[in-house]
Amino acid sequence: MKASKRKANTGMVYYLKKFWGANFLAILPALAACALQTGTSLMMIQMFQRIIERDLRGFGFWILMMAGAWFLLLGVNSLQEFFQGRAVRSMNNAVRRDMAATLLQKNHREFHELDTGEYLSWFTNDINQIESLAWKPFYQCVDSAAIIVFSAAALLTLHWSLLGAALVTAAVMLFVPQLFNQRMEKLGGICVQEQAAATSKLKDLLAGYDVLRFFGREQRFSQGADMASDQIEKPRFRLTYVKGFVSAGIGCINILCQMLVNVLIGVLSIQGVILQGSLMGGGNLCGSLSNGLGRMAQLLLSISSSKPYFEKITVRAGDAQPPAGSGLEQVNRAIAVENLSFQYGKKPILQDLSLQFQKGGKYALTGPSGCGKSTLLKLLLGWLPDYGGVIRFDGRDARDFTPEQLQQQMSYIEQNVFLFNATIRDNITLGGTFTDAQMEKALRDSALAGDLASMPDGLDTAVGEEGGSLSGGQKQRVAIARALIHDRSILLVDEGTSALDQKNADIVEKSLLANPELTLILVSHHLTPERKEQFTQVYDLQPVTPAPAISMN
Repeated sequence: MKASKRKANTGMVYYLKKFWGANFLAILPALAACALQTGTSLMMIQMFQRIIERDLRGFGFWILMMAGAWFLLLGVNSLQEFFQGRAVRSMNNAVRRDMAATLLQKNHREFHELDTGEYLSWFTNDINQIESLAWKPFYQCVDSAAIIVFSAAALLTLHWSLLGAALVTAAVMLFVPQLFNQRMEKLGGICVQEQAAATSKLKDLLAGYDVLRFFGREQRFSQGADMASDQIEKPRFRLTYVKGFVSAGIGCINILCQMLVNVLIGVLSIQGVILQGSLMGGGNLCGSLSNGLGRMAQLLLSISSSKPYFEKITVRAGDAQPPAGSGLEQVNRAIAVENLSFQYGKKPILQDLSLQFQKGGKYALTGPSGCGKSTLLKLLLGWLPDYGGVIRFDGRDARDFTPEQLQQQMSYIEQNVFLFNATIRDNITLGGTFTDAQMEKALRDSALAGDLASMPDGLDTAVGEEGGSLSGGQKQRVAIARALIHDRSILLVDEGTSALDQKNADIVEKSLLANPELTLILVSHHLTPERKEQFTQVYDLQPVTPAPAISMN
């Protein structure tokens, strides 16, 4: 527990240090504003002293000075908002970059252990929480600390005993919140977990909107949204009211301390040790000091509850280390699958499977649903590491390489194609630079050129969210063009032409089969005898027969 606390705290401090320049500019106006506020209290003492002495000219001078200070304070506050907003923007962007770096360090299985809705919550809700529980309280802590220091210094100019009373008050107000830090951290962690789970439920509801409306289950949608909403609000409410009760208790202690200091000011004023005008301005200084201490105590509790959000970040953008070892060299001979076995939980999918895929060969995997065709492709990609047997690339064990190194030579096209909400061009190139000749070849070999001819914007046609403006066949053709233009030497296709009409499917498969440099491994439920003859080898996989239960009789 202690180690995680240090890690979380280091996370917040890391960003404050990384953007020290922006934070320094954000803090300077805050310090100036606090100095001006304290100065107005000292001016108020002088103003009331002039009233007591019936000095009209002196009274006019100090009231003008106070007015000037307040106008100047308004300008300084504007600068403070600007610079703090800019610093928060920079730190929020950096946190999101580090969240992305953390996700990129996960392997395929680790990434898919959580729903995308929860990751979406990282980039949205978590950032909002970090801003409200960490960044803003930090700046407010700086304000409070500055108020405490300036108020204490001002009180010292009145009498040393007032500073002593202020220091005692500070010690009490800083100690009390430490008693509640662990409780606030625990509540903050619960808030993180519940909000992420609720976001995932909302995402699932929204994805199933059409299904629920079609079958007249609108009530389930409403009830689900209501339950998810309460799941978000309940832990937040618990955190708020516990913080409120703790703050109330701290406030009571603050009031007692403030009253004692006010009594001391009154006694000193009656005895003539300090100016009588200190009864007014000194009370303001005392209030500023006490309020600053009480506010800082509450803000420290808020910062404690922000720690769980920083614990999710395990990698800093730019610090991520590349996979150890050299990458997988170009496959020049074959991919060998030797005695391969795999199971999901206790359900066996593949058992003692041995296959060979020669370089440049064209292979089809057929068989009924559940026989392991798609699983085999994911094993070749390195996405499912817990298997028995060996997969070799030119004799080298696939376990010696990371999935990223294996995928440097492979492209994967699945049946449910994902497209980004961008143009067709962007979905094909993924931001890379390719020649016109490369693009034309990819469009021709994927049979996408004919579709583009009927689109007014051609390659610059927007595909919509998840490719919603394209047909299923068009989406698959875009995915095939994407795979071809990136020039991978091994292409794994999981029913990648299932959404194409027979004419375009034949064009695409003919192009893939005619490429002598391409090693093709294609999953298909049905192959006609004529099509089977076009492949180097057709492997017909069959479901694994479970072993019979052993009777204990």
